[in-house]
Parts: sequence; C-alpha cells; structure tokens
Amino acid sequence: MFEFHLGVDDLAATWFGYSALQEAVLSLRARHWPLRYPEQQPWIAGWQDRYETLDTALLESMIAPVGFVPDFLTPRPLGPRPDFSAELARLAATPPEVVRADVLEAYRGGGRPSPLPPVLAGLIDDPAALAARTAEALDAYWTRCLVPAWWPRARSVLEADIAYRGRMLSEHGADGLFADLDARLSWHAGVLRLVDPHPAVKAVGTTVKVAGRGLVLIPTLFGLGAQTDVTQAGPPLVCYPARGKATMAEGLGPAGAEAGAVADGPLAGLIGTPRARLLALLETPASTTELAHRLGVTPGAVSRHLGALAAAGLLERNRLGRSVLYRRSRLGDAVVAGRPHLAAGG
Repeated sequence: MFEFHLGVDDLAATWFGYSALQEAVLSLRARHWPLRYPEQQPWIAGWQDRYETLDTALLESMIAPVGFVPDFLTPRPLGPRPDFSAELARLAATPPEVVRADVLEAYRGGGRPSPLPPVLAGLIDDPAALAARTAEALDAYWTRCLVPAWWPRARSVLEADIAYRGRMLSEHGADGLFADLDARLSWHAGVLRLVDPHPAVKAVGTTVKVAGRGLVLIPTLFGLGAQTDVTQAGPPLVCYPARGKATMAEGLGPAGAEAGAVADGPLAGLIGTPRARLLALLETPASTTELAHRLGVTPGAVSRHLGALAAAGLLERNRLGRSVLYRRSRLGDAVVAGRPHLAAGG
C-alpha cells in the first residue's frame, strides 16, 4: 500500500495532465490482451495494414509478458500536455545504463522473469542504439497509426476526464475528487491511499510525505487500476483509468450508430440531419476534429454547425489547453429527448 500525506499546499499544487507518448506506448498492450481492451480492437483492425509495415518486433517487445513496460519509455510528463516530439526526444536521450536497467527490470516481472525476445537480446548490450531505434519505431507508429484518427478521439476522452475531475474538485473538494477516481484509491483526513494487488507493487509500498511538492494525476486509456510512480524526481504521480475510456469504440464509421436514430427522426426535419447527428453524438464531450472523423466530413463543416448549435444554446463549450470540447447543454439534452419544455422549467 502507498500512503500519500498531503497538506493544503499540496492540494493547491495538484495538477492534471496526460502524456501522448505514454498513451502510444501503452496502446501496445491492447494488441497483447484484446479481451482487456475491447474498445480498442476496432481501431487496431483499422490500422493493421499500416502497422505491419513498421518495426513490429521491437514495438511488441516493449510490453513484457506480465504487462510491465520499461520505465524509460514513459518519462514523467513535465507539464499538463507535453508535445509528443519533445517527449520522444527525452526518451531517445535516456542514459544508456538506465535503458538497459529498465528493460531488464521490466522482464524480471516482479520476481517472474521472462527471457528477452530476440530483438531485445540483440540490442541490450548497446542500449544507446536500442533507445534510438525505439524512438524511431514509436515515431513511425505514432505518425502512421495513431495521429490520423485515433489520437484526436483519445485526446477528447482524456480532456473530458480532466474537465470532469476539475469540476469535482472545485464543487466537492478533495473528498469529491478522490471518491470516484478509482477503486484502488481512498481519501481520509489528508491521506490518499493506493492499494495495488500486484505482489511486486505491494512489496515496494511506502509512505510518502508530499511535503509541498504537490501531486500529479494522469488519466490513461490503458490502465486497469490506479498506479503510482514515486521513484522519479518530482512530485508523486498517480495514473488512473480515464473516465469514458469505454466510449472509444462508439460511433466508428461514416455516421456513428448512436446518431442514427436521432438523424432519421423529427429533430432532423427541424434543424437538419448534420446538426441532429452532432447533437446525438455530443452526449459526451468531443472536439471538432474527432466529430469530423466520426461523421466523415470536414472539420470546417463541423465547425459551422457547432457554432450554430452553440448560438442556439444547445451546446456548451469548454476550452482545455489548445482544444475546445463541445457538449450538449441542458437544453440540448432536452431537445434530443423530445422534451424541450423541461429545460425551460415547464
């Protein structure tokens, strides 16, 4: 068990963020364990042809048999939304002795060692070359498979989670924030407890005096439970499963199944099919880019419809960093449900 003792100053210094590099690396877990990540399988199937042109032997060796990942692949984010290229440069510059140690530790598997696959066995004694080849392989995977459509959708889910958590903290304080962050976490009297069932993690459990450093909270699409990192420099970090990660597979295709019923109903006759589809999709927050992909249209077309819907009071906008997320307002919910009088208090 890990115990984090936080004072008022620590809560004030707590911040949320996510790591594009971490999500890229951990997405490889979904290839190893499809039943654990069913929402990712339509995406994987969609880019399979492109994936097969990559350095697949190295990419798949990044996930050890027990699911551990060498730590150098996921450097601690230095800010809320670090640039992928900057993170990749940090990975490539990892000291060779750290690269070697991290790979061997991941394959030791907390007391259940596994042999290194041939690609790693051939590079482990030249860790600088291993880091360089790894960075190159991840860059190609990111560019060819993730950036075109998956990352805009994933980023929207992560941004929506952060927006929700921030609202919980502002409206309900630390009790409200940590109450539903993850089942492994509990909060009482200034102490955040994390109980990880993995024996290797239990063995290194400790008490952490945060002592003014603050706390970093990182949502991920590939966590099965909250995890922590207290070994690297900087404030303690807790990574937790993103709220809404199961929605990653929703609405894939030209129109989106969840929009079909509304798009063919009376609302489409009132405001038009494109805007009806958008309202149907925006039960959960999404960006212009994600919506364009899901509907199979240009971002410009989506932007015009979003502007009109927002002007009519049917949508709310929330800017998070460089992204703007849209979500149905109370009036928008009522219109989709066919009961606009309820939003007006009727």
